[in-house]
Amino acid sequence: MRTTQTCSITQLKTQAISHAPSSLTVSNLSCIRNDRQLFGAVDVSLESGQYMHITGANGVGKTSLLRTLCGLMLAESGDIQWNGVPIRQVRDEYHQNVCYLGHQNALQEAATVQENLKFLSALKGVAVDDDSIQFALNRFDMSRSVNRLVRHLSQGQKRRVVLAQLVLSQAALWVLDEPFVSFNETGQEILTALIAEHLHHGGMAVLTSHQAINIGNVVPQCLDLYS
Repeated sequence: MRTTQTCSITQLKTQAISHAPSSLTVSNLSCIRNDRQLFGAVDVSLESGQYMHITGANGVGKTSLLRTLCGLMLAESGDIQWNGVPIRQVRDEYHQNVCYLGHQNALQEAATVQENLKFLSALKGVAVDDDSIQFALNRFDMSRSVNRLVRHLSQGQKRRVVLAQLVLSQAALWVLDEPFVSFNETGQEILTALIAEHLHHGGMAVLTSHQAINIGNVVPQCLDLYS
């Protein structure tokens, strides 16, 4: 049974969420779709404060790998462990510790920014108050858009709304599919700083990006997928 967590402005303002030491271990992971192997023999080992940058051409399976890591797709073979235990055995705990944001915005165009963030947080089992949403939007310079309909936003603004979920998330592991897409230089700097803060407080991240990234002083683990 999924439990509902609360996220208040007091928590967000007083200190970033500190995460207990955790580990993600992937062994010999492979994925086959339509009789074609997308990736095979993937080995990953991440601990608190670390992140992995996945690269590769379009169509090699980057998104499939991320979805498999989140437990949203079944692998052909291999094993994924959270704190040394297969994720199938700690499914609820693992899902509460994962925040997955895909490359598509997945926003309701006819709803306001605030309504979208409340709904998306609820789907992840987190209840957020209005002040917390305002704070999260402020991190992305979107505080004046809280009551705007999503359909009136630019693509870059929509992307900022999606990524504002990270400020509200209490998950230790962030899995991000092309998070820098549609971002100008300022937006990239904001997101980079947020990820660096997450890592500093014991979080982990796995992300895809076609561009070079620099997350503070943390040296990334790199995984290049190829067809």
